Amino acid sequence: MKEILIVEDNVSLAQIQKGWLEKKGYAVATAIDEPKARKLLQTRDIGLVLADVRLPEGDGISLLEWMKRNHISLPYVVMTGYAAVADAVRAVKLGAVDYLPKPVDKERLLALTDELLENPASMSYNEKNYFKRNSPQARNVERLATLVAPSDMSVLILGANGTGKEDVAHTIHFHSARRAEPFVAVNCGAIPQELAASYFFGHVKGAFTGADANREGYFHDAEGGTLFLDEIGNLPEKMQALLLRVLQEKRYCPVGGNRERKADVRIVAATNANLPQAIREGTFREDLYHRICEFEIEMPLLSECREDILPLAGFFREQFSKELRKETSGFDRVAEEMLLAYEWSGNIRELQHRVKRAVLLAECPVISCEDLGLVAYETEMCTEQTPVLSGITGEKWRITEALKRCGGNKKEAANLLGMNRATLYRKIEKYGLKE
Repeated sequence: MKEILIVEDNVSLAQIQKGWLEKKGYAVATAIDEPKARKLLQTRDIGLVLADVRLPEGDGISLLEWMKRNHISLPYVVMTGYAAVADAVRAVKLGAVDYLPKPVDKERLLALTDELLENPASMSYNEKNYFKRNSPQARNVERLATLVAPSDMSVLILGANGTGKEDVAHTIHFHSARRAEPFVAVNCGAIPQELAASYFFGHVKGAFTGADANREGYFHDAEGGTLFLDEIGNLPEKMQALLLRVLQEKRYCPVGGNRERKADVRIVAATNANLPQAIREGTFREDLYHRICEFEIEMPLLSECREDILPLAGFFREQFSKELRKETSGFDRVAEEMLLAYEWSGNIRELQHRVKRAVLLAECPVISCEDLGLVAYETEMCTEQTPVLSGITGEKWRITEALKRCGGNKKEAANLLGMNRATLYRKIEKYGLKE
């Protein structure tokens, strides 16, 4: 197993963080300065670096520069106090994948680590604070989620990556009678095929080579609560048969064990795959599909919910501004137009990451297109003979695009643009956009 390297001169703080990570099953090494960190990077199998910026000898920035010179390519996260935001900016520009403000929040640290190291599972007990979207498609998803939540039906959530499938699963769980019990999220695509049964059902000591202690599985962790199976289309075929049996009989047995256990969990699954096609191709079991799909929810793409883009961007801007104690007041006009025009292939997740980066990099309260990393996209659009997006010309283009996206429906276009219909009609006449 690859280790996590914590580079932190505050020994007590490093030990606290090490304890959090080890409790989640990670192996952790620590260093108090840059020279020791370099030595560990050269002699140990490190998979992730969490580094403070200020160290008694060397610093987190020069360590990152040294790693780049020596072609050591690892996820690098800088930990910085609010007074050292400029250091975080430098680190991100040098290639750091993220930053953690100090004092480091336990839940955020664990979630980021799971994401970067592709931990197959995470567990939560507390309801998250989600932004309530206003697009008709998003409101319909929320309506369906709260409608099915009180039942114990299995739910299948369909949608592209980054559309918020896990958020919907959380909503279902926290509006159900199981809300006080754990919510366990599992990335089925990250589970080693040969160990899948052990991951789900646990194993007893000696069950196979390397099983040097008893281990509980995901069904035990989620007992009484909800087991969220993300990317279930990637579940190995053998595991599909085992999962089907557990869902039918409500019982399972740890690998190497001879004593059955009760399985009291609700299944919520998600996928971006075409499961009916996978069934036809013989890679997904039809009987399992019908077992997990008692109720179906389909997630819209962010590009299909344009009226959500600016409010979501504003929500993320406020969230990350508060986190960094960095004052921002909004986005400039060109940035807003680019946010609306951009295709968002990565959906909400991509929007969140771009805004987070922008808040960190912004040198003034109003966030620009450059801060968002969308300058290249703006240039590409202008190259394709799109009007220059500034001032009145930009407004004309924005109205034209809104009308196109809404199929000429002026009421929907006005809602998308955030203006009343009377104002829209005046501007349509002003710019000669009448049909």
